[in-house]
Amino acid sequence: MQVSQAEQTPDASLLKVLGNWDALALGFGAMIGFGWVVLTGGWIASAGTMGAVLAMITGGAIMGVVGLTYAELTAAMPKAGGEHNFLLRGMGPRWSFIGSWAITGGYITIVAFEAVALPRTAQYLFPNLSQIPLWEVAGYQVHLTWALVGAVAAVVITGINILGVKLAGVAQTFVVVFLLVIGLMLVFGSFVGGSATNMEPFFTGGLNGYFAVLVVVPFLFVGFDVIPQSAEEVNIPARQIGRLVVVAVILATIWYVMTVLTTSSAMPAGEIAQADIATADAMGALFGSDVMAKILIAGGIAGILTSWNSLLLGASRLMFSMARSGMLPAWFAKLHPKYRTPVNALLFIGVLSFVAPFFGVSMLGWLVDSGAPSIVIAYILVAVVFVILRRREPGMDRPLRVGGQGNGGVIIGVTAVVLCLGLLSLYMPGMPAALTPPPWILFGLWWVLGAVLLFRIPSGITPGADAEHDLLERLRQRRESARNS
Repeated sequence: MQVSQAEQTPDASLLKVLGNWDALALGFGAMIGFGWVVLTGGWIASAGTMGAVLAMITGGAIMGVVGLTYAELTAAMPKAGGEHNFLLRGMGPRWSFIGSWAITGGYITIVAFEAVALPRTAQYLFPNLSQIPLWEVAGYQVHLTWALVGAVAAVVITGINILGVKLAGVAQTFVVVFLLVIGLMLVFGSFVGGSATNMEPFFTGGLNGYFAVLVVVPFLFVGFDVIPQSAEEVNIPARQIGRLVVVAVILATIWYVMTVLTTSSAMPAGEIAQADIATADAMGALFGSDVMAKILIAGGIAGILTSWNSLLLGASRLMFSMARSGMLPAWFAKLHPKYRTPVNALLFIGVLSFVAPFFGVSMLGWLVDSGAPSIVIAYILVAVVFVILRRREPGMDRPLRVGGQGNGGVIIGVTAVVLCLGLLSLYMPGMPAALTPPPWILFGLWWVLGAVLLFRIPSGITPGADAEHDLLERLRQRRESARNS
């Protein structure tokens, strides 16, 4: 197999320094962000305790099916960029760009979301945080001290990632362990201080309530696909990398179900509906202590940091991979000479997350809503290319083969496509999660920029193992022709 010129250059190589736990912590930590802290009360109010649990299990099952396609493809192509490589192999450069651009947009919106969520959460611990008014955005007064909490955190987390993926992995592991301790405390508190009576009504809102919870699934579960993004830096067998994708989805499903059950057991449904941060109030009620509520908020901050760190890593590796293939300017493919991290891609995303808090709290909802459809589009394309490769390359080396030797794998792939199309339909006008104008504007701006870059990519390149090499060669010929004309 031929390799690209970029891959032949020594300084285009990422370091293999991550182990089993590092990769799992990145995937699980990416999914357990901030949503479980502030959204749980809304889920229970919309669908009831068991309605919300059912929606979470459904969402976990959908993401689990998608995760199976990722698992096989990641084990077969353990290179940085995940979706980028899968789609190049099965569908060619332009489809590879569309899928990569979609998931990168989803990652960046959530990185920016976490930069806004951090000061919002910190304000519950420090009520006087907002000082020195700046301007209003969508009716919200932005204060300098408030925005600087998110902006300074953006500098720190970006810096950690530039200093090396191993350092980022160690930081991730530490914070994930803290999160798990918080989860165990919630479970313990529910057993000793909770009540099954508080969990009633078990179902409310009917199908509308159920779908109102289900539509947040792409936002809640995005992150298991960070494992494929970091595959080139993971020093474990390819088969094991694929398995970790599915394990991460299972763990996240358990986490969200646990959060719903423990929160609903703490207080009557009426009190949960009126709580500003229901999960924190539930923790305080279970232990009869405001201090415990603040500890839960600290867990929320830990979730922000794990998601932020993982998705920054994933987005930067995608941009690095696209640049290495010639789809983005070569500037994004630059690695730090000492730490071997994609420094320019990290700086680019870091600047966006630095700026986001200065647009205020309204950005939270807009970012989530604008990124979710792009994430689902990427999942659809990965499921499609999974089926294509099963058909076109049955003899392809697959260290982890899902669904056995027969047509089981194809059935899994087709099921993933159908389920993700169903999720995508929920965002359309007239549906429960129809987007409002501001998210559509952000979504549109991202894809207008994507369209400009897409049509710079030569057409007619055959998908396959040499697609990246052929793309780089065509781009080289185009540059030479431009110089000679």
